Amino acid sequence: MTARTIVITGASDGIGAAAARALSQSGDRVVIVGRSPAKTAAVAESLGADFVVADFASLDEVRTLAAELQERYPRIDVLANNAGGIMGEREITVDGHEKTLQVNHLAPFLLTTLLMDRLVASQARVINTSSAANVLFGKIDLGDLQAETKYSPNKAYGDAKLANILFTRELQRRYNDLGLTTAAFHPGVVATSFSTGSTTLMRLIYQTPLKRLLLGAEQGADTLVWLATARPGTDWASGEYYEKRRIQKANKQAYDQQLATDLWELSSTLVAAHSAPLAS
Repeated sequence: MTARTIVITGASDGIGAAAARALSQSGDRVVIVGRSPAKTAAVAESLGADFVVADFASLDEVRTLAAELQERYPRIDVLANNAGGIMGEREITVDGHEKTLQVNHLAPFLLTTLLMDRLVASQARVINTSSAANVLFGKIDLGDLQAETKYSPNKAYGDAKLANILFTRELQRRYNDLGLTTAAFHPGVVATSFSTGSTTLMRLIYQTPLKRLLLGAEQGADTLVWLATARPGTDWASGEYYEKRRIQKANKQAYDQQLATDLWELSSTLVAAHSAPLAS
């Protein structure tokens, strides 16, 4: 059986690195994508895996990442959009976008759409790491998607994680008939470094001794690994939101098909400046 090519973003640490370890052991060819050159290279070296460095706070780096992946890999069987995190004070990226929105949603949206032809040709599955924060804090207003009038770190993160689910559902609607499958999932409350840049109370849990109460990275990666290896359409349903290998109820906005379509169109506009045309 030919080894599959699995691209995992945010794989230099936490559940991304744990998923990469598990999938490498099963014989898949894993490509590690991370922001830190040293950490990304170290994880890749430990697994004998390929790696690419990209900072999702720069959309030009995402475009370069997409081009490099297409040049290196004639097939991409799984794209795991796992990079993300909760931020601190409101910050604008070099691209002019609110950082939480860009790193968690716009960057993976751009990466996926730039790779779309390759993904469809490979009959790939796209897995998006969301969070229960979509229910706790998410309420998307497309008129204030950049949180210019109403910002808090938790709300920005909740909105971005809700956007991940809306993206999943619209990806399903547009591309499932072409053979693409997709799912979003909540990994659980995992002891990782994803809140390092945050000033919120969540950091007290993730970056203090309270961290010992949280799930390990391997536990958090379990659903990602399952979605990457189990049979879509048989073991799991494409377009759904999962936790612990089970479909979970998401924010009520996640089921608004018009909102999903409108978010896709707005996201396309936001990432399209000075770039090649995106998949529609």
